[in-house]
Amino acid sequence: MSDDRSGLKTTISGQTKIKWDDSKLRTTYANVCNVATTREEVMVLFGTSQAWMGATEEVTVALTDRVLLNPHAAKRLAAMLNKTIEEFEKAYGSLG
Repeated sequence: MSDDRSGLKTTISGQTKIKWDDSKLRTTYANVCNVATTREEVMVLFGTSQAWMGATEEVTVALTDRVLLNPHAAKRLAAMLNKTIEEFEKAYGSLG
């Protein structure tokens, strides 16, 4: 990956040059996620739970973000996440 003068990140994938424009990128934190599907899309919900102390009868999760993917993009995401977790566990130990 390299930087060009416009601030875009550039990578080469096969014969295609990809420019990653992060000018509208925002960062959020999530410690909870859930997934729902239909035939046409995969919906990934992200949020936070503040139930840090022990078991409780009810926990409220504040959902903050929803990402909709087509099934092909979701499968690519799953493969990238699996590879990332595998590399993480090799470096830092099993997550259990």
